[in-house]
Amino acid sequence: DPYFPEKMPTATKSLMFLSSFVTSLGASIVICSILTTQEWVHSTLVISDTSSNGSVIITYGLFRGKSIQELNHGLAESDKNFEGTLNNSSPKTLHLVVILFLVLSLLTSLLSSGFTFYNTISNPYQTFLGPMGVYTWSGLSASFVFITMVLFVGNTQSNHLSEELAQRLYPLYPAATHRGASHSYGYSFWLSLLVILLNAVTVVIIIFYQKARHQRKQEHKKPMEYAPRDGILF
Repeated sequence: DPYFPEKMPTATKSLMFLSSFVTSLGASIVICSILTTQEWVHSTLVISDTSSNGSVIITYGLFRGKSIQELNHGLAESDKNFEGTLNNSSPKTLHLVVILFLVLSLLTSLLSSGFTFYNTISNPYQTFLGPMGVYTWSGLSASFVFITMVLFVGNTQSNHLSEELAQRLYPLYPAATHRGASHSYGYSFWLSLLVILLNAVTVVIIIFYQKARHQRKQEHKKPMEYAPRDGILF
């Protein structure tokens, strides 16, 4: 009876939700790794003025990074580690929004982990605490990560985040000395796809469980539907 569910879940349900718990918890761990590592993007900026020419190579994540100057002519500055370099500007604002969405993805992924674990040990009375809640939180987590990726690429490519950092780190080389930039995205950025995949697997496992459960219910109804009329009367 859906209004009076059994207190303990079946072994099949526990196993399926436990599998989903592992994948959703894995997504949370990956997000933590994405937040803390600095291999999001590797930018090479070509610089040239009357006294020197070469490139500035900046590798950074969401909170810190490293810059190297390689000059063909002129005296290069020493390598720089930096964090919190941006002043109030459009790139900084969008960068903060990127961090916000990634944190939201972490929180929703943790909620999905909590819901899946709860369902391994109990049959919740409230519908939202069951599969519907897992679909919601895992879906939101994947969506927030995707938005994070899009915003970060937009901030790097269109909003010139790397160029802004270069101007702050090397005031002697203003924007007028920049001759172009190229960007390659590192493993911290591409791990976001793994988060989306893990959230998708979490949902797919529960969908399979729901379908199997529905099929078992249908099979239990069949004996009554095809039973002889005399047998039903008595």
